[in-house]
Amino acid sequence: MLRLTSPKMALDGKIAVVTGAAVGIGEAIARTLLQNSATVVLLDVNDAAGKAVVEDVTKQYGEDKALFLRCNVESEEQIKAAFQKTVDTFGGIDILCNNAGILNESEWEKTVSVNLLGVVRGTYVALQHMNKLTGGRGGVVVNTASMAGLGPLVSCPVYTATKHGVVGFTRAMAAASAVSGYGVRCNAICPHFVQTDLITNIKSKLGQFSHLDDATNQMMENTGLLTVSEVAESVLELVMDETKNGDVLMILKQGKQYITFPSMQ
Repeated sequence: MLRLTSPKMALDGKIAVVTGAAVGIGEAIARTLLQNSATVVLLDVNDAAGKAVVEDVTKQYGEDKALFLRCNVESEEQIKAAFQKTVDTFGGIDILCNNAGILNESEWEKTVSVNLLGVVRGTYVALQHMNKLTGGRGGVVVNTASMAGLGPLVSCPVYTATKHGVVGFTRAMAAASAVSGYGVRCNAICPHFVQTDLITNIKSKLGQFSHLDDATNQMMENTGLLTVSEVAESVLELVMDETKNGDVLMILKQGKQYITFPSMQ
């Protein structure tokens, strides 16, 4: 397990919110933050899985270290309620991991709503609690994008668009926060294919592009599959390294690297 020390951000006493936290990458992020002494609120629509994770981690870290709240990131009302419950219970929010996401080219409007609008909703509501200009403690937001946020995934045009949107929103939000003095850093991860339910039975999720299933599977075979723990360790890096703001970390099986973008100046 990756452990970063001073002068990095210490997580003891920090309150983290993770969306899509019941399974997969989100669960791994939650567990990694707990292992590094953060208190974690897990948000998801999967009640059974979310409660099972909290029950498990409570045995190891104690009842006051983890909380599950049902929350659909398509609902601003539910996000507001979950974040307010977090503040009421633990006293604030220091870390947000916008991780909830789906891949479904047939239900493309839902894909946009969850993958992109959910990130925007979550970030804006979190800012109401984290912004130093309005009484918050500052902190960090890490958004789960994808390699499809850096280049096209041929079988998933809408998924590609949403993840490009997450990357762009993250970078712009980071710049806006820095210029405005919000005290909130924003970063994104762009993992390649990860062994999760997202890619299980992927052909059934490609809609009109299901004929491109073989090309997608060939890409997976060529690049290999990341584990959720490998992705979570990169999230931890972006959370704890206080020099990172507006950074986009590409994660491959062969290693990881920060992306350099053309200057807009």
